[in-house]
Amino acid sequence: MPSSIAIPRVLENYSLQSLNTFGIEVKAKYFVEIRSIEQYHALLNSGQYTHVPHIFWGGGSNVLLTQDLNALVVKVAIEGIEVIKEDDQHVWVRAGAGVVWHDFVQYTVSHHWAGIENLSLIPGTVGAAPMQNIGAYGVEIKDTFDHLQAFHLATQTLETFDAAACQFGYRESYFKHAGKGKYVIAYVCFKLNKVARPQTSYGAIQEVLLAKSITQPSIQDVSNAVIEIRQSKLPDPKDIGNSGSFFKNPTLDKQSATELIEKYPQIPHYPVAGSSDIKFPAGWLIEQAGWKGFREGDAGVHAKQALVLVNYGQATGQQILTLSEKIKQSILLKFGVVLETEVNIL
Repeated sequence: MPSSIAIPRVLENYSLQSLNTFGIEVKAKYFVEIRSIEQYHALLNSGQYTHVPHIFWGGGSNVLLTQDLNALVVKVAIEGIEVIKEDDQHVWVRAGAGVVWHDFVQYTVSHHWAGIENLSLIPGTVGAAPMQNIGAYGVEIKDTFDHLQAFHLATQTLETFDAAACQFGYRESYFKHAGKGKYVIAYVCFKLNKVARPQTSYGAIQEVLLAKSITQPSIQDVSNAVIEIRQSKLPDPKDIGNSGSFFKNPTLDKQSATELIEKYPQIPHYPVAGSSDIKFPAGWLIEQAGWKGFREGDAGVHAKQALVLVNYGQATGQQILTLSEKIKQSILLKFGVVLETEVNIL
């Protein structure tokens, strides 16, 4: 990589309050924003800040900060969207890791490239999307993912990962586990469809479309419906601090699922594709256990969506974490179900 790139400016004792959607006030010992991998490479070559861990930052939409970070927080702000290949049926679109996810979705919808319109309005950045294998309304990143390029810290080289190498699971990937802290995702490429096949069967999409008398929806119609649904159910982090879904929807094996359904016949449940396991909505479990709308100081459970924990103003990350642990214990006692946290705890 070029050695003539200027070293980006590093700031000290930097507040992260505006960089996490919970709005938690914590500070990073050091903070730097990089607009290219070459900038980060230059910083590494300088030999500075090797005495602290490096934490890579996107939109701060899937993290709960519980303490000041004795680390160098590296905000990945690599921009750019480009078509790298296309044929009669598909287009391969590559975006920088720092591109706002919703902006990327709207860009593809405006160009009539189908495949990720159901993922409209999900907070965060393009680089964070494959880390979480983000998903909503019947669609996940892995459905359209082609490859990504990530900078390997040990070898200081850019490596390419296909879908198999990313080891996608339910809100999981290689980069959340074995690859955590070893790579910086720089670019992500998606294989999108020129011929749209809108997915409208999941959730309330069909209901919203029918209410508008739309029987043959375009991908723009689907995107608009998803935005309307999300805005009606989920609080805007600009108005009230939150990270969206705090817990994963639990999956149970067939026997355990059957026992739970027999005990609670009204419980919603969904088959897991390619498996005999059954998925249950964590929000329903939390609501049935009486937590919906609960508030303890400035930490609470959203009044409209029990899956969302919120910061009403001055809650600390530790207070929100404590509330989440109480909820998990309550669900275990009432339903015998272990809830897993979706957000990353720092």
